[in-house]
Order: sequence, then structure tokens, then C-alpha cells
Amino acid sequence: MLRLEKLEKRYRTGDLALKSVDLEVPDGQIMALIGPSGAGKSTLIRCINRLVEPTGGKVSLSGLELTGLGAGQLRRARRRMGMIFQEYALVERLTVMENVLSGRLGYVGFWRSYFRKFPQSDVDEAFRLLGRVGLDHMVDKRADELSGGQRQRVGICRALAQDPELLLVDEPTASLDPKTSRQIMRLVCELCKERGLSAIINIHDVMLAQMFAERIVGLKLGEIVYDGPPDGLTADVLTEIYGEEDWEATIRKVEDEGEEDGEALDAALKHDHQAAILDRDRMAGNT
Repeated sequence: MLRLEKLEKRYRTGDLALKSVDLEVPDGQIMALIGPSGAGKSTLIRCINRLVEPTGGKVSLSGLELTGLGAGQLRRARRRMGMIFQEYALVERLTVMENVLSGRLGYVGFWRSYFRKFPQSDVDEAFRLLGRVGLDHMVDKRADELSGGQRQRVGICRALAQDPELLLVDEPTASLDPKTSRQIMRLVCELCKERGLSAIINIHDVMLAQMFAERIVGLKLGEIVYDGPPDGLTADVLTEIYGEEDWEATIRKVEDEGEEDGEALDAALKHDHQAAILDRDRMAGNT
């Protein structure tokens, strides 16, 4: 379980981004964060893994208090938290496989990571993950040759390669078209359920949050103003969360997927087994 107690973040400018936030996320729960720009959504996610240092309060994951850890202990604790970024955060000149394996850097020694020599078990797991998202036939492609949706799938695989217990997902669909956004959200949620992971997803699209999250937390000016089920987001509640900002503008229209589109997505995620076997054998020879 993730537990936040009186979490605060005040920037050097004096702005209070988070105001005494109390929050618990049970194991296996998929929670969406919504709110207007500047509400503190990204700050909250980054305070959890201390990419942004909180100025008050506590963060605990499965009983381990993260806010009190030193640098070495924090590096080890971060293995338990995978992160998926808005802008993918891939190394453009590296291949798909190399980017996924970078999720294992916290587990291998310096020289092995420097020369990108990973255990065969890590390579096998990377292939399995890429197969799950339909990219195992693209292991040798450079990241800068991929589409936005493909890049985000690589980012998902890299986060899962850490073998985390919690996924922190920061605006995963902001750079994607509406249809791809829906596909990526479905994929993230399916993978979390398959692996029993908790997830906190910062998402700007209210409709996507309602479609895929089990629980929604609304932030406004650094405070929680809504915490409940998706069907509790009435127009009045959304107006309270977003204030003068037009929450309806966050919803990007996409044609109903229906059965036909769902089948198309399944087909897109099926991978080329023959290419995967050839690439697996080649990678095994290089490790």
C-alpha cells in the first residue's frame, strides 16, 4: 500500500504546490489524478519517488518510509516504483531493446550497465514485455524511428522491466491522438491487472479517467477536493474541481471503438513470432 501523510511541497518562490495531502492507494488499485493546470498533479507523483523533494509530510510504500531514506537506500527503493513519462524519456539513439533494458540498470553492476551486458533472464523478460505490447519485432529500431504510440509502449515496457509494485504514470496520453490515447490507457490498465500492480495516473482527459480508473482523485490548488468512483464525477463536481477552466475541453472526441475497433487493437498488439525468435537468438549470442 502507498500512503501519503500530510504531504506538502513549497517551491522556492513561496508557491505551495501541495497542501497537507493525505492519501492511501491499496495494492492493485488503479487511480486517476485529474484537475486543472497547476493543481499539483505532476508534483504529487514526483514527490512520491522524490524526483521532487517534499518539504513536509511522509511517503510510505509497503511500510517503508521513502521520505527518510538516504541516497543509496532511495535508489534501491525506486526499483519498486516504475515511472511512465509524458514525453517518453527514451534515449533516442538507443534501440528499442536497449531502452527497455535500461529499466534494469538499478539491478546490475556499473560495468555491466556501462557495456550494456545484461543477464539472459533480463533479455528474455524484455522480449516477453515487448511481445505483450506488439513490438518484439522492432527490437533493433532506434527510438527516434518510432511513432508516439510506439514510443509510449517502449516506455511502458521499460517501467515494467523494473519489476515494480507501483506505477507512477504522468500524462501518458498528452502527446498522442485520441484513438492511440485510448489504446495506451487500456494497455496500461490491463498490464497492471495482469501483474497486480497499483497505479497512479495523472491524466488531463476526464473521459479517459472515467473509462479506465477504478478511483478518481481531483486536485485543485494542491488540495484533494474529490476522492471517489468515476460515476461520482457529476457536472457539479467537475465544475468544483476545474473552477473557471472548461473541463469539457479536456475531452478529446474519438469514434466509439466497439467490437470492430477492439479487434483491430488486438491485431495491432499481436507480434511476429518468427522475428521474435530470430532476434532472441541473436541477442542471446551478444550477452
